[in-house]
Amino acid sequence: MNPSASDDYFCFFGLKEQFKIDLSALDQAYLSIQKEVHPDRHARGSDSEQRLAMQMATLANTAYQTLKNPVQRGLYICQIHGVDAQLETNTAMPAAFLMRQMDWRESLDEKAEDLEALEVLTEEVNKSKEEVISEIALAIDSAHQYERAAELLRGLLFIDKFAVELDDAIAALV
Repeated sequence: MNPSASDDYFCFFGLKEQFKIDLSALDQAYLSIQKEVHPDRHARGSDSEQRLAMQMATLANTAYQTLKNPVQRGLYICQIHGVDAQLETNTAMPAAFLMRQMDWRESLDEKAEDLEALEVLTEEVNKSKEEVISEIALAIDSAHQYERAAELLRGLLFIDKFAVELDDAIAALV
């Protein structure tokens, strides 16, 4: 295996560059590479062989974690195509999206003790997340609109953050 494959995580795993990937193929490719470069397999090798195996194992872990997570995968694809999502500095979102976020927050605050209402809200948030993921897949895989994808990815981060808060509120009631 050649370290230059590290230039592209998709090439590294033998996958086509796209947002909508086959996660089981990613898992299989990752496990195959992990077996090949596992430090125990190279324990009797030279120092440089051991070092290369460790570097490849680290690269495999980083690439796998990036491609497995939809947000990270989308950000990575945008980056490959020269689009920086500017997560730290660009928090501008469409008004309709912000209104929905405010409605969700209000619902969470008002219904914090109502497990059934929070479960309904969870379904709505999950549905919204799936819709945004579908829009990201379209923007990247079909239209090659990486700026649009970056905007959608910023929104998905907001949704994911809220989903964690919602999960925590439900866990507090159970």
